[in-house]
Amino acid sequence: MAARSFTLMSFLWRWVAALCLVLATFNPSGASFYHWIVETGEADLPVKVFAAVAIVIVYIIFLRATWRSIGPIGVALALAFFGALIWMMVYYGLLDPEQTTVFTYVGLVLIATVMAIGLSWSHVRRRLSGQMDMDDVDE
Repeated sequence: MAARSFTLMSFLWRWVAALCLVLATFNPSGASFYHWIVETGEADLPVKVFAAVAIVIVYIIFLRATWRSIGPIGVALALAFFGALIWMMVYYGLLDPEQTTVFTYVGLVLIATVMAIGLSWSHVRRRLSGQMDMDDVDE
C-alpha cells in the first residue's frame, strides 16, 4: 500500500481537529464541556459521562500519538518554544496578560498546535530525512 502524501492541508486538518478538541473541552466563552458539566450539575448525567469518556478517548489518542512521535524532549521543547513565544509577545506588548480571555485563547491554540505537531511529526520527519518510523515499516 503506497503512503499518502503529507501536505500543508494534512497538517491543517490535524490542527483543526486538535483545536476543536481543546476548545470543546474548555474555552472562555462558556460554551464548552467544562461549563456544561459545572453549570448543569447532575442533569443528564449518563450523557455527560458518555461525553466525558469519548473526550478522554480522543485525548488519549492525540496525546499518545504526540508523545510517541516527538517524545518527552520534543514535547518539552515545543512547550518551551511556545512559552518563549508568549513571553516575547507579552514583552513587546503584542499580548496583554491582563486580557485573560485573549491570553487563555492563545494558550489553548498553542496546546492544540503542540498536539497537531505531534500528530504530524512522523510525516514531517520522513519527508525531511527519508527515514521511516518503526510504526511505518509495513507501508
